[in-house]
Amino acid sequence: MAIREEPPLVAPLPGMSMTHEVGARPWQTPPKQTTVQEVIAHYIERMQDDSITEQIVNILQADIPVTTLANTIQLAGVMEGRHSIDVGVLVIPVLMEMIMLIADAEGIEYTTGMERDKEAEVRDSRILAGISKARKELTDGKDEEEIQVQETEEELAEMPKGLMVRR
Repeated sequence: MAIREEPPLVAPLPGMSMTHEVGARPWQTPPKQTTVQEVIAHYIERMQDDSITEQIVNILQADIPVTTLANTIQLAGVMEGRHSIDVGVLVIPVLMEMIMLIADAEGIEYTTGMERDKEAEVRDSRILAGISKARKELTDGKDEEEIQVQETEEELAEMPKGLMVRR
């Protein structure tokens, strides 16, 4: 009679990500490129590759904003240990310009992610005006401090009481 052996556990154990020593991850080591000029030169060189250009075009055709793509690219550089987060943030405008240049060269329409939605702003301002009007009608001349005190007292009165109540 043969004894069956259980297969070893192949999934990561809980907390396993916290067992690596400090500096074992790329983002915990000093960056490979420390100046903005070095990082810009690296990204310009990478974006001139046809496969990268094709990927950028495909992403932009999926209606992903340029700001999102640029931020993702720089964040990947930080995670690879290529540059620090502060240098990456400084490089985002250059990445956006490069991405928009690629899109313009390919004749692709894109959204920058910085457009203002005027209809939403008007709608939000109308909502805020309605809220302030309703609040003014409800207060009937009471000042804000009295209203806040009343709201706080009502909230405290509604809270459950007892020895085992969570706080």
